[in-house]
Amino acid sequence: MSKHVVIIGAGPAGLTAALELVGQPGVTVTVLEADDCVGGISRTVNHNGNRIDIGGHRFFSKSDWVMQWWANLMPIEHSGDVPLNLRYQGRAREGLPVGAAVSEGGEPTAMLVRNRLSRIYFNRRFFSYPLKLNADSFRNLGIGKSALFGFSYVRAQVSKIEPETSLEDFLINRFGQRLYRQFFKEYTEKVWGVPCNQISAEWGAQRIKSLSITKAVFHAMRGMLGLNGKVAQTSLIENFLYPKHGPGEMWETAAQLFQARGGTLLMKHKAVGLAMEDGQVRSVTVQGPSGEAFKLDCTHAVSTMPVRDLVAASRQSWGEDIAAIADNLQYRDFITVGLLYRANELPRALGDNWIYIQEPGVNVGRVQVFNNWSPYMVKDASMVWMGLEFFCRETDDLWKMPDAELQQLAQREMLQIGLVSAATAQDAVVIRVPKAYPGYFGEAYARFDELRSALDAVPNLFLVGRNGMHRYNNQDHSMLTAKEAADQILSGVVDKSRLWSINVDDEYHEEAKA
Repeated sequence: MSKHVVIIGAGPAGLTAALELVGQPGVTVTVLEADDCVGGISRTVNHNGNRIDIGGHRFFSKSDWVMQWWANLMPIEHSGDVPLNLRYQGRAREGLPVGAAVSEGGEPTAMLVRNRLSRIYFNRRFFSYPLKLNADSFRNLGIGKSALFGFSYVRAQVSKIEPETSLEDFLINRFGQRLYRQFFKEYTEKVWGVPCNQISAEWGAQRIKSLSITKAVFHAMRGMLGLNGKVAQTSLIENFLYPKHGPGEMWETAAQLFQARGGTLLMKHKAVGLAMEDGQVRSVTVQGPSGEAFKLDCTHAVSTMPVRDLVAASRQSWGEDIAAIADNLQYRDFITVGLLYRANELPRALGDNWIYIQEPGVNVGRVQVFNNWSPYMVKDASMVWMGLEFFCRETDDLWKMPDAELQQLAQREMLQIGLVSAATAQDAVVIRVPKAYPGYFGEAYARFDELRSALDAVPNLFLVGRNGMHRYNNQDHSMLTAKEAADQILSGVVDKSRLWSINVDDEYHEEAKA
């Protein structure tokens, strides 16, 4: 029996599923993308020759399959005869495949090996991120405050909050009350817009590494005494892979390959309806760029669109209870303001990929330095290209603020916290991303399992990716859900629980926020 698969969304999950399915015997694949570019939130935006990575996307995975998949699409640029070895958040990867850079339209393309540096900026001082009690932290905090944090941590270990229901409980149990209030509470509430005690502990389990106080104190004391040595410090340098021209380059390459293999990619085509019959999806209604609507018959549908929108597009197929849960799911929206400065307009050189801003009195949550992701992201090497990240809802005044005012706000805050010395940037741009983060809070989320069960009961409908599953997946987790969906479509053996088992109690994350 032939299969016609309609995939909604051309982000990492959608394009991964598409490439896994296209070319298989008896399978035709159509991908619908509502935007005019592929990649979803992993796209790259080009502004006057300077590129922006929306949210930041490090290419590293515990999955051998994901690492090989990336390397197959884009060779890893690595000089020398020594094997390519990577370290990321305590994980080592050795013997990765290396290839020569290839050319796409005259532009060389490859994956670069980049050093990882992310820090917390608090009280005009830098702390390690994820937070570590190392020598630098002890020096920045002072012995007295460090001791108080240590005692608070010990107290939390001997008197844990049970049951652990909220993110606040989760953080206090793992870091102690004082560290939680100093480094987690305000920042996390800025990101999510709700108190930590209203956010599910499940989010913490997926995103945040615990702190080993014994190991931290041991290494910090050795570091302050100069006993760790250069070899040990070098071995802890972490790195990751990154496309020369940003993450969007990977997904543009994937889209080109999908089409070359016979797949159909419809850009600026939005899924606006799903028709079901006998409990299965039979067709997808599509709205084209001119507003025209048409139907695509399908044997299977793979959805990466927000769950709220998916249910709205097939509302007649669900009871009022299920529709109400979907209608009330919450999201956090995202704004990036790109600012371009001369290198001499920064009081100090910044080697960071990300800087987590914990200074009081500012709206900005995080700053990217795109030069440090890849030098090819910046048109002029004498300039520093930065992305200021703001978290809000579409109903907030910040989201509605005109671009010119947002640019002025971003420039004022950069000057206020002392990361730049110039009042005015050389160039600026605003990018808004709706529904960037699925919310783990609210009454609807507390009933999400009911919604999930109803959707999973449709045997030929597969939810994959971040918004598709209303789960804070990273790029590689989204890809793995897509692979699993493709495998089930091809085999005919459907077990939706296998999709949901991906990214459960994982040990690292590329974009951890807390």
